[in-house]
Amino acid sequence: MTENRTSSALPLPDTRGPVLRPGDSGYDEARQGFQTAYAHRPALTVGAENADDVRAAVRYAGAHGLRVAVQSTGHGLAAAAGDDALLVATGRMKGLRIDPAARTARAEAGVTWAEVIAAAAGHGLAPLNGSAPGVGVVGYLTGGGLGILGRRFGYAADHVRSFDLVTADGALRHVTADTGPELFWALRGGGGGLGVVTAVEFDLVPLAEVYGGVLAFADEQVPGALAAYLTWTEGLPEELTSSVALMTWPDAPFAPEAYRGRYVLAVRVAYTGSASEGARLVAPLRELGPMADDLRVMPYAESHTIHSDPPYPHPYDGDNALVTSVPGAALGALTGESARAGAVVQIKHLGGALGREPEVPNAVGFRGARYLVTVLSALFELDRSGARALHAQVLAPLAEVRLGRNLNHLFGEHEELAVRDAYEPSALRKLGAVRAACDPAGMFAAGSC
Repeated sequence: MTENRTSSALPLPDTRGPVLRPGDSGYDEARQGFQTAYAHRPALTVGAENADDVRAAVRYAGAHGLRVAVQSTGHGLAAAAGDDALLVATGRMKGLRIDPAARTARAEAGVTWAEVIAAAAGHGLAPLNGSAPGVGVVGYLTGGGLGILGRRFGYAADHVRSFDLVTADGALRHVTADTGPELFWALRGGGGGLGVVTAVEFDLVPLAEVYGGVLAFADEQVPGALAAYLTWTEGLPEELTSSVALMTWPDAPFAPEAYRGRYVLAVRVAYTGSASEGARLVAPLRELGPMADDLRVMPYAESHTIHSDPPYPHPYDGDNALVTSVPGAALGALTGESARAGAVVQIKHLGGALGREPEVPNAVGFRGARYLVTVLSALFELDRSGARALHAQVLAPLAEVRLGRNLNHLFGEHEELAVRDAYEPSALRKLGAVRAACDPAGMFAAGSC
């Protein structure tokens, strides 16, 4: 990279969207996303309104020795942009087109899953979104995309058809399995750092309804319910995707009244078959006597209620482990006093289509994992170092069954070693080669997409 020469005397990029320097009105709002623990502090922020704005921003960065980082919603924020960087904020790029005949969607870089869900629902279709509808489409797909229907349909990245990508030379490329097979492989699950995605086309599935919701167990029920859940997952069809979340709920008005001040295990279920068969499958858990049960047939547009992830920006940090099993010896750490007091522990059941390679391979790895165990802490009472010490303690008993990490569930800035741990060695080598070919000067920050 050339020397950073971003003085106020330099001309700004010629863009339709706003270009903001530190101190400008709107600069702080433009650099802040959903994840408030790790803020971008770039030399410049370009509020891109179209692909031409992105091209102009990348060319400007190349001319003036700036690195490039990207943010749409800022849920992940794998690498914060510092004062040697230009931040491309893509939240204004809201183009979205549904093709009901082809069962596809084309979304620009600022589109969120909530917008895709709503647009697809009118055609009896659904995307392979994750649990939080406010997450940006592009960052989720480039990280792999572990969705609420994953066991039935696989990773969302498996269903991407094309990307429009601005590369380090400022060119806009249409990347498919035919036009750029190596780059297409890397963009689907490789975590970004390859350019700025301006649009993506992906498959939708014919699904108007889902049988789903939550079975909740509290306090003294939790240890037995967790053991029963793990046993229950061993015999499920792949049409049923589920997870558990364990947390101590605050005694606060925003918490469901039955949960306030209690330690709760919530089993989250999404089943694509009939309601009668779904009820039969969950019967072993219902026999345990949950303190809450809202399983029902719901329009897919209401599927966000299965997880009810917090919709408001807040500071948090988290780590995870992809594992081949959750041994009984680990249950004490996952439900112990330290975890109860300072973390949300989630266990996602994998397998099914998540365990199979797609017809066109991609960078998503560790498909032999049977569960993803995630530990997340809000950074209100805990600081980052305290949270990470807690996460290491909770995940330590899983060391012998651990394969690696899931990129989309690394919450917050993590050192390079942790990010590299999201890939198998052969995939990591291939990703390095693709990055070196398309961004030889290292313009793009890791996680940029």
